[in-house]
Amino acid sequence: MTSSSDTTRRDFLKTSVAAASAFAAPAFVRGQNLNSQLQFAGIGTDGKGYSDIKLIASHDKVKCVAFCDVDLSRTAKVKPLAPDAPVYQDYKAMLDELGDKIDAVSVSTPDHTHAIISIDAMQRGKHVYCQKPLTRTVWEARQMRLQAKKAGVITRMGNQIHSHSAYRTGVKAIQDGVIGKVTAVHSWVGTTGHGRSGLLDRPKVNEPVPKTLDWNLWISVAPMRPYGGNRVYHPFTWRDWQDFGSGAIGDFGCHLLDPVYTALKITGDPVSVHSEHTGMNDEVWPAQETIKYIIPGTQYTASRSLPITWYDGGRRPSNGIAKLLPGQTLPSGGSIFVGQKGNMILPHVGQPFVNIEGVSIEPVPSLDHYHGWVDGCLSGKQPSDGFEYGGHLTEAVQLGNVAAYFPGETLEFDGKALKITNNSEANKYLTRDYRTGFEIASI
Repeated sequence: MTSSSDTTRRDFLKTSVAAASAFAAPAFVRGQNLNSQLQFAGIGTDGKGYSDIKLIASHDKVKCVAFCDVDLSRTAKVKPLAPDAPVYQDYKAMLDELGDKIDAVSVSTPDHTHAIISIDAMQRGKHVYCQKPLTRTVWEARQMRLQAKKAGVITRMGNQIHSHSAYRTGVKAIQDGVIGKVTAVHSWVGTTGHGRSGLLDRPKVNEPVPKTLDWNLWISVAPMRPYGGNRVYHPFTWRDWQDFGSGAIGDFGCHLLDPVYTALKITGDPVSVHSEHTGMNDEVWPAQETIKYIIPGTQYTASRSLPITWYDGGRRPSNGIAKLLPGQTLPSGGSIFVGQKGNMILPHVGQPFVNIEGVSIEPVPSLDHYHGWVDGCLSGKQPSDGFEYGGHLTEAVQLGNVAAYFPGETLEFDGKALKITNNSEANKYLTRDYRTGFEIASI
């Protein structure tokens, strides 16, 4: 039976969609609907998925209407948020069955499944909050940008520190000219590209798949392989593996490079990328890596091109680059903005400081990253790190992973054509081969 409230809601949604000519079909919670609830479903419910769902659901205009996880044993934490909400294993079944009862979804799943789920949801007119990195490949990130624009939905990447006081303060300081024009950037994190599973190759012995886990759906777009065992790939250890995760730069690049891209207003594609690393094989990502990008300059850079260097696995910029004042120390992770007047050090989730005597930086308040997305869904205002921005940043991050397959070689990139111009073999790593039944069509 269909309730009168459901009928009224569907009628409203149809009217809203027809009236919103500036957007694609899903303009369903804008304008006169500001007082209605955002009917929300969470896809990926444990770990970061749980915290994403919980914080989105804390908005007083959000109603959780469904949850989805390929492993039903991972859904216990979210059930108290909406005890009557149905739980699904297959996101497609959820979207098929609930239809217009869902306005928006979060996607907090392994990297390799971000694009297929998010693009499907956007094509159905759903607003999407997707965890970082936005996708597993460069091509997928481009498709996410295109689909978000085509659908006219409200999107946000799950790089929540984008809204944190520390990053917002650093962005303002750069744009206010505290260190002058920027000549170079160095970003680093101590995390290694593998080590979470304790394995460097596929296990020789395979345990049976738990009854609560749909392994076919977990594998999704990737080539099928045996389950292996608990914490070989699932749960939480998939970041090690090239088929599923994106290594250290995939894990942290969309955090640490976010204030770099935001502060400098970088909109151009990398011109070139170069990787040097140790510990990589055919299965797992490097243990340590240095990636050097050349990015087109902006109004905030000193020249027409900007070098950005990434370090992970214990590598970091030298003290000669940092040029710290007495009493200052480099954080375990963060970025150095090298400027014409001095350097700004922006720790990961820490307030920035400069190596200029007598200069301090006034903190900027934090914003609520999750509520900002919800407010955008209700008002029609796109957040500053929607999929156009997030996809652009993710393309650069995943281009670094392409370079990892050709250590010591500088790859030249044509962003408009989405092509490596000086190494034809490298182009296959911009995308992937999709398993039958899990293809993503070009937008």
